Amino acid sequence: MNETSEVANDEIAGGEVGEMTYRRIHHAPKDLLFDCMTQAQHLTHFWGPVGTSAPVDRIKIDLRPGGVFETVMVSDADGSEYPTHAVYVEVNRPDRLVWTEADVEGGMLTAITFVDLGDGRTEVLTHQTNVPETYRSADAQAGFLTSLDRCDAYVVSLMSRS
Repeated sequence: MNETSEVANDEIAGGEVGEMTYRRIHHAPKDLLFDCMTQAQHLTHFWGPVGTSAPVDRIKIDLRPGGVFETVMVSDADGSEYPTHAVYVEVNRPDRLVWTEADVEGGMLTAITFVDLGDGRTEVLTHQTNVPETYRSADAQAGFLTSLDRCDAYVVSLMSRS
């Protein structure tokens, strides 16, 4: 466990069929966490599971309702590419970010809520609906958690500079 997140407080919950919720608490301000999720120069450091990279020049962010959010994860092993194409539904800095991925079966919706806990910590809740079965598999969830771990390490590095 590092000093900016409380990994022991991670929660993964499946609600209704096709729903996933991830919860993590960080020792960092919500403004910083929101920026990390909405700026290519930050996302490139942690977007995707261990074993992938997200080249900064392959990330597009038009941060407004109706704007695009596109990334390409590249396999470090064989160069395979995994594009994401989403459209922002809600942008409420620094409290909430919502996007939809129409290309994903069922039109997956991701909502991220940033909650200031009042003591220098921020709770980040990621709630997804219309999640395809393959994304709900144990392997996919484990991969998602490695991305959250990569985010933690990156936030730690940012906080140690301040």
